[in-house]
Amino acid sequence: MEDLKQFEEKMEKSVENLQAELATIRAGRANPRILDKIKVDYYGTPTPLQQVANVSVPEARMIQIQPWEASLIKDIEKAILTSDLGLTPTNDGKMVRLVFPELTEERRKELAKDVKKKGESSKVAVRNIRRDANDYIKKYGKENDTSEDEIKQAEDKIQKLTDKYIAEVDSVVENKTKEILTV
Repeated sequence: MEDLKQFEEKMEKSVENLQAELATIRAGRANPRILDKIKVDYYGTPTPLQQVANVSVPEARMIQIQPWEASLIKDIEKAILTSDLGLTPTNDGKMVRLVFPELTEERRKELAKDVKKKGESSKVAVRNIRRDANDYIKKYGKENDTSEDEIKQAEDKIQKLTDKYIAEVDSVVENKTKEILTV
């Protein structure tokens, strides 16, 4: 029953995926991580923005993007406009700036709902991993004449892992929600 490690790793990955997804949700303050999913056409190849430009946060509500090649400014603007960020880039010929407007209360509540939804999907993923683990334990138990007690112990271990990662998801969601709702 040493193979339970793989299920724990999958649960850990579910939480990490949630954290990465939530990092791209903007909370009124400029966070360069919201640009993580943006790809720029660089000589015909979709390339992550961070690989073709220097991204900095000079002020609390502004991101500055300085491309390493001036010819990329138009491509960077196009990539941002076609993304789902809802921001309009401005450029001065040398760099692109993204100014984050203050979020309205309504928008904050919408974002908080979205965060909760993403949290729920992560919990479902963790529970599905628990189900797979329990199926594996039962199958393994039958094939290897494992005692009822050992099977029960393994199932309890999986349940404890599930509880731990569900609590972690709740904590991540709660922190992001707090960040969004804080004016």
